[in-house]
Amino acid sequence: MSKKVLVFGTFDIVHAGHIHMLNEAKDYGDYLTVIVSRDDTAAQVKGNAPIYGENDRVEAVKALSIADKVRLGNLGEDKYQVIREEDPDIIGLGYDQVAFVDKLKENIKEGIEIVQLKAYKPEIYKSSKIKEQMRKEGKL
Repeated sequence: MSKKVLVFGTFDIVHAGHIHMLNEAKDYGDYLTVIVSRDDTAAQVKGNAPIYGENDRVEAVKALSIADKVRLGNLGEDKYQVIREEDPDIIGLGYDQVAFVDKLKENIKEGIEIVQLKAYKPEIYKSSKIKEQMRKEGKL
C-alpha cells in the first residue's frame, strides 16, 4: 500500500533548504503533495506578503520536479479542508513549523502521522535570512 505524504509551505524564494526538505518528505512515502500557501495566508502567518504571488510560487515548486502534486491551499476559514481533501498518511512539517503541531493534531483524523523534517543549513538557507540579505544589498 502506498503512503501519501503532505507538506505545506510558502516557498517564496525557493532555495536549497526547500529542496532538501521536499526530498526528505518524499523519502517518507510514495506520493508527495505540496501545499503552497495562499498569499493572504502567508501574509497572515508571516506578518508580511510574499514577494512572489501564489501562482508563481506553485510554478517554482513544480519546476523542482520533486513533488508528485503541487497545489494551493484552500481559501477561507477552514485551513484543514486541504488535509481532508488530500487524505495523507503522513504530514511533514518544516523544522520551523513547531507552532502548528498542537492545533494540527486537534484538527486531523486519527492515524495521520506527523513528522518534523530536519533543517538544512538554517544559518544560510532560511527564506527570511535570504530576504534580509537581499534588502541589505538593495535587491529587494
